[in-house]
Amino acid sequence: MSESKLSVFSQNRIIGGAIVLAILQFGASLMGLIRDRVLAKTFPDLDIVDVYIAAFRPSDLLFQVVIMAGFSVALVPLLAQYRANNDRKQMSDLLSGVVSFAAIIFGAVALLSSVYFCKIAPVLSHFEGESMELYISFARIALLTNFLFVFGNAFGQYLITIQKYWIYGVTPILYTLGTILGTIYLTPIYGAFGPIYGTLSGAIVYVILRLIGITISGFRPSFRIWHPDIPEIGRLMYPRMIALGVLQLELLFFDRIASGLDAGSITINAYARNFQAVAVGIAGIALAQSAFSLLSQAAAKKEINRFYIYLRKGIKILLILTIPGAVALTFLAPIAASLVHLSHVLPLFTVCLTIYALSIPFESINHLMLRAFYSIKNTITPAILSVVNGATAIAVAWFFSSQLGVYSLALGFTVGQIVQMVGLGILLPRKVEQIRS
Repeated sequence: MSESKLSVFSQNRIIGGAIVLAILQFGASLMGLIRDRVLAKTFPDLDIVDVYIAAFRPSDLLFQVVIMAGFSVALVPLLAQYRANNDRKQMSDLLSGVVSFAAIIFGAVALLSSVYFCKIAPVLSHFEGESMELYISFARIALLTNFLFVFGNAFGQYLITIQKYWIYGVTPILYTLGTILGTIYLTPIYGAFGPIYGTLSGAIVYVILRLIGITISGFRPSFRIWHPDIPEIGRLMYPRMIALGVLQLELLFFDRIASGLDAGSITINAYARNFQAVAVGIAGIALAQSAFSLLSQAAAKKEINRFYIYLRKGIKILLILTIPGAVALTFLAPIAASLVHLSHVLPLFTVCLTIYALSIPFESINHLMLRAFYSIKNTITPAILSVVNGATAIAVAWFFSSQLGVYSLALGFTVGQIVQMVGLGILLPRKVEQIRS
């Protein structure tokens, strides 16, 4: 094979970067399935697993709204501007200032949440007795885990910008491995706390390895808690805060419905969604992450034709990959249930998985379209449509919950993704035209 053909598979190209991320995402997804199986096998009644999954929702809500709202929409485009001008010092200064500022803000929010969580918990779930006590304890540890992710995810945005995808993709695998090892080796010592102690250990490894990765790649940390670009991040993140808040509330609402159903309902819904997320991660997220820096650099230089080339190529690849993937996942439901030790609830799991599988092409394209908007520094339009997505999902799930039970959650999720994709596709061309001037 010629050197020119091999260059297509470089991680600095959209296809090559997507392939690298897809391989690593597959590894992360596989590790996630192993984690799910180990958890379900270790706690076969699924009550502890229900609590473990639900305990991360409040912390994830805070993290997504307070931190990832800014990181996901603004940090890569701003870093990409400096990278386009080969200004590594400004890249390092920006990351240093953002990390310090974000850690202070989230640290304060997490501390207050931890102190008052015992009063908040009854509003968020239907757990009672020992399950409620575990839920409160787990949620507090989850807050500490997400505090570590402030650093890890900021470092990850730097790795995406410089298109160093291997270390970016390996770290989630090792993070999940921490939960697996904690479940196997710490549960005999610490009981129900074994998995979450393992998760915390995995988060520490996650942060350290990403720090090493960006340092090797040229990042030079400096002691600062501010950068002139932080107000720009704030301006761009406000709409995304609302959007992510609605989407996380969607998950909280789903868990609240499921916690009032038969034991194991949270786990069945979450595990079905996890299998759907494997396909979305390997195709949709991997390709969207690979294209993000390229789209941002094209937008920064106002190279609109190149911007659309990346976008059209990405959508075509996603359709080719996700439609067969959705069909295959539906037929593989019995194997999937066996892999995560849920064969005893196969009928319930199969229906949930089938409904979730329908959403795979739509959610995958949404990941790419959202990053197309972020690359042109438009966060308001995708935020509005993300809110519409979440509101639609919640409304559908609530309306059908009495008739369909746990199936209503998968149905609501799928309908929400379809509505969002249609809206993004209609509005993106209009917004791209605005950057020509």
